[in-house]
Amino acid sequence: MNDFILPDIGEGIVECELLEWLVSEGDLIEEDQPVAEVMTDKATVQIPAMHSGKVTKLYYKAGDIAKVHEPLFALDGGSESGQGKIQSDSEQQHKSEELIQPAHASSKQEQGIQTQSTEAIDFILPDIGEGIIECEIVKWLVQEGDTVAEDQAVVEVMTDKALVEIPAKYSGVISQLYYQQGEIAKVHNPLYSLVTSEGSQASQPRSVNSNKISEPQSTTPKVGQTTSAKRKALASPAVRRLARENSLDITCVLGSGKKGRVLKDDITAHLNKNNQPQTLQNAVTNEDAASQDSHENKVETIRGIKAKMAKQMTDSVFSIPHFSVSDEIEMDNLMKVRSDLKQEFENKGTKLSLMPFFIKSLSLALKQFPIINSQVNQQCTEITYFKQHNIGIAVDSKLGLLVPNIKGVENLSLFEIAQEVERLVGLARQGKLSSNDLKGGTISISNVGVIGGTTATPVINKPESAIVALGKIQRLPRFDLNDKVIPVNIMHISWSGDHRIIDGATMLKFSNLWKSYLENPISMLTDLS
Repeated sequence: MNDFILPDIGEGIVECELLEWLVSEGDLIEEDQPVAEVMTDKATVQIPAMHSGKVTKLYYKAGDIAKVHEPLFALDGGSESGQGKIQSDSEQQHKSEELIQPAHASSKQEQGIQTQSTEAIDFILPDIGEGIIECEIVKWLVQEGDTVAEDQAVVEVMTDKALVEIPAKYSGVISQLYYQQGEIAKVHNPLYSLVTSEGSQASQPRSVNSNKISEPQSTTPKVGQTTSAKRKALASPAVRRLARENSLDITCVLGSGKKGRVLKDDITAHLNKNNQPQTLQNAVTNEDAASQDSHENKVETIRGIKAKMAKQMTDSVFSIPHFSVSDEIEMDNLMKVRSDLKQEFENKGTKLSLMPFFIKSLSLALKQFPIINSQVNQQCTEITYFKQHNIGIAVDSKLGLLVPNIKGVENLSLFEIAQEVERLVGLARQGKLSSNDLKGGTISISNVGVIGGTTATPVINKPESAIVALGKIQRLPRFDLNDKVIPVNIMHISWSGDHRIIDGATMLKFSNLWKSYLENPISMLTDLS
């Protein structure tokens, strides 16, 4: 029986919440099979099995807090060869721990530490998300020969889901970068090598019994003071990024959060106290474009989010027979309701746009037309009707088109939907959405109007069966009941549906019901449960 040690799963993350076990004790599992879903302060991540075998023990229950570098579950390899492989990999996984033995370790161990401190250590690119086996090197934040500190950001990489910073595991000198900017790095392969110095944290004992530790000093560092033996700060990646943007040593900031965790407010307070102005974010420059001749064509490889979107859209268009339905909606009544509620929502800390109304009314219409919230299997032999209305919203992020979805809209209030819209759009634009936010959608909304579009023919977000595009609101002349011309706020909508399971008449009836809710918002009250 061998313990699976929970690895580093993000910059500065020392613990995570165990959301759900995907296996049970006694289950036989395969290598790379997801075993547990955990949540950090940055993302929801699935932890895969490193080897095949039988799960003999789960060390945590759902809801417990699991610690990095401590056992997560136990696995029986099933054979001596399998166990030997697990043990070999476990020894490699704990190689770093041999560098931090207590000061009273044997002379042989101390000699091993000293030898290791002068050797180059390969940093192995860890699992960085569900099913991700490679990533693109977006930008090296260091160069060969640079001295780096533990937890310092070394490189920015882009997966098909997010932009991620990879931190240094130890202090030392970068001896080699194995990839160039724009190349594809493989998970479980070396990313760079690092020579740890004898004074680095990687080679220094961390035990409190070390006779090298001096008498206790004040835990509050003086302004401008630097120390050679710094404490490791607990902080989220966003807080560490804020500190780096302001050239601030985060170990000098006294954290006010749980267990001394440094919060954004702590960074701001520290900067204000020392009259250090916050710096603007560095403008993103394209050195390759600047070096090119102005008359030369530019060729770039399609990777990351763009590549995934290209594959997804091509697959959707060529495997789903699309058909379109268009209409226009009078928005005056809805705009007035939104104006009446706007201040109340802002008093509660949430902005109210029109999108939450579109989402909630869509969910109410789906209750009467469940076929629109269904999906057909690959062979087109079965239809699955989803009880949950997981409504996606297309966001034009810096990484490309992302479609996070709000789970269980049928059970959410307008205020709760507004909160989710604000959260998802904010994370999407930063490239920080979790895999859970991106998976499980049942129907999507694309708001082309926010960037000036009037009409569009949207492509279905496969495997969903329908998507609607919202145009910009225009004040246009229309006739009233007395044939008088009046100004009306009009929004054009365009539906695309999967013609294998949805016919035109059904889509029109569904769209008309949704339209009635939006044109007469008070009518939604009759169908609210």
